Amino acid sequence: MEHEVLTWSLFGEATRELATQIAETGYHPQLILTMARGGLVPSGALAYALSVKNIAVINVEFYTGINERLDFPVILPSPLSEVDLTASRVLIVDDVADTGATLDAIFKHIADRTSEVRTAVIYEKPESSVKCDYVWKRTDKWIDFPWSDQPPIMDRAGNLVTDATVGH
Repeated sequence: MEHEVLTWSLFGEATRELATQIAETGYHPQLILTMARGGLVPSGALAYALSVKNIAVINVEFYTGINERLDFPVILPSPLSEVDLTASRVLIVDDVADTGATLDAIFKHIADRTSEVRTAVIYEKPESSVKCDYVWKRTDKWIDFPWSDQPPIMDRAGNLVTDATVGH
């Protein structure tokens, strides 16, 4: 499988260009809603560039491994229900719109409680069911992100592991 490699340096350029796209449309979000874990780093960079201090995190489980997914995205319990989104302009941010299922689930989860929702991703895949409002690059390759291109140091049970025992 061919890979698209996003380095830290290129990530900086990507998020700056994505922020510029958003700003040039005149859209100024009041809240950035990010999906843990992939959207955390891009959301922080966009929040600084767009002068948005209000960031909310929503946890969605969908991917269980490389090209391995659940049948549908599961929104995990979140304090988002405590946030008043009424009349808010919300920007949903993630690292990639792969199938689009996660973005679609989040959009449906909040759309009726906001005044406007837009989406921004670093990458969008051709098979994504969601066509994002702001995209840095479109690709059909597997993406190696700088924050997830190394195997974990700890397993889910909290045990220290070595590179040799953890699959990538």
